[in-house]
Order: sequence, then structure tokens, then C-alpha cells
Amino acid sequence: MSNKSYLSTITDPHSIITPISSGATFPEFLEEKLSKYKPYIEEFGKIVEASNSSSQVLERIRDASVRMDKDKRMSFLKIFRRCVSPVCDTEATKKITKIPNSIFVENYGHTFKPIKKLKKQFEEISIGQLSALSVLLGEYDNRGEQGYVLTDLFFTWFEETFENFSIVGPRGAGKDIQLSSVFQEFTGECPCDFVIKEIKTSRVLAIGFARYDSTRGGAQSDDRTGGNADKVSKAKQLCKQTGHSFKVIFLADGPGFSHRDTWEEACRLDGSMNGQVRLTTLKTAPQRITQDWLLSD
Repeated sequence: MSNKSYLSTITDPHSIITPISSGATFPEFLEEKLSKYKPYIEEFGKIVEASNSSSQVLERIRDASVRMDKDKRMSFLKIFRRCVSPVCDTEATKKITKIPNSIFVENYGHTFKPIKKLKKQFEEISIGQLSALSVLLGEYDNRGEQGYVLTDLFFTWFEETFENFSIVGPRGAGKDIQLSSVFQEFTGECPCDFVIKEIKTSRVLAIGFARYDSTRGGAQSDDRTGGNADKVSKAKQLCKQTGHSFKVIFLADGPGFSHRDTWEEACRLDGSMNGQVRLTTLKTAPQRITQDWLLSD
């Protein structure tokens, strides 16, 4: 099997990219964000008004004994990060049963905006400020949706193309498939986005990873490419130790995929493991993901 990189023969990476719009453009999304977040901002203002300190504001919105809709609590935490202390990451503060409030207050409390200033700002908040804050809070609301669309389109194409193969995995938001659940001999963490099997024999033919990058650069590019190389290394080691033979598919798409560092690393990975690794966009899938390749040894 040839290990020549197909991607390295592409002179214009943008020509094989599938553009998937998030649908979020200004000013069209402004009304939607304001409608969604204005009630939360106003309620947050009431919490500020009733609190004696900024740390008490955080304590009240993180109080695990208070039954609160998870979307509301997350919105409050995002408002706290934007308006009180940018140091307090929402991914950490949302873990209300695992990380006590004292951790944030003792270590980051000196960065909290004084309650007196906070009260004055929320008392005098204008519709313009409400709109601006709503947009900031909803900046990442659509994060991941383009990836879900990409995966769904790929699954649909695959199922329409191959009668003898099955593809399983979350088409949208959902739990990844751990490689250890596919191969019992594998130990450790390696979440996959999809697994392809031969229906007749149930033999695993390929594991896959799907990503849509709207933009990509710098450290983000390093993380993505380094992560892909690590996945290939784990697959290679598993095949060597157990005698299993399966393909590794990286479904990579979006304008960010064409960024120089990301693209160059993709070209190096494509065709590795003696041709068992293939990187493809949705457009190149018919040429790259074929029956002959999936069944080849």
C-alpha cells in the first residue's frame, strides 16, 4: 500500500474545503442574543443588589443547595466572568460540587470588582450596554455546531455509498466512543468520533476523528496537529501489540484546515502507518474513503 500523501498533491487547499456557515452575522444576531440574555442579566443585577460583596455574588450563583436551571446558572457564571472577574473561568466555576467557593475567593478575590462599583453599574445599565453584554455572553453559543453538521453530512454520504459497512458514533452532540470500548486490549484515553465496521463480520475497519475549524492558528494549530499525531501513535502501537489492522480517518474541514501549520502537519500524517492513515475533507471523501482501501490489509 502506498504511503504517498494525497494532500501534498493539492496545490490550493481552499479548493477542497467545505464551507459551513454558523449563521451568526452582525447585526442579525443582535436581537436574538438580547432576547436570550437580557432576563439573565437583569436577574443577575438583582443578585448584585442583594449582596454585600462581590464574593457573595459568586457564592449565591454557585450555591449547590439552590435548585437552578443549568442554563441560568451558566449564564450567571458567564456574566460574573465578564463583569466581575475575567480571571474566574466558567469551566472551573461551573463545577459547583467539586470546587468550593473559597478556592476562588481566597486565590482570586483580589481581582473581583468592588461591590459598590458593581451595584452602580447594574443600576445604571443602558439598553446599549445590555446589547453589548448579551453579544459577549453569546459569543460561543454556536461553537461546535459546524462540526455537528460536518459529521452528519459525512455519515449520510457514507451510509448512502456503502451497503456492506456500518458507521456508528454521535452525529451531533453526544458522547465520544472510547477506543478501549472498541478494542479491549487498549488501555488509556482515546475518544473517537466514529467507528466503521464490516456488517457481515463485525470487523472493525476504521476509527475516525472529525473536526471543523472555522479558523485555526498559533497554539490552537499546535494543539490540533500534535493531538492528531498522538492518535496515530496510539493506533500504531495498538496494531503492533495486538495484530489488529484498522484504518485511521481524520475528517478535517473548514477554512482553518488550510492554515499553513495545520495543513503541513496534515500532509505529513496523510498516508502514514503504511497508508493506513488518511486525512480527508467532505469533498475528497469519495476519492479517499473507498471500499478497496477499507478492506485492504
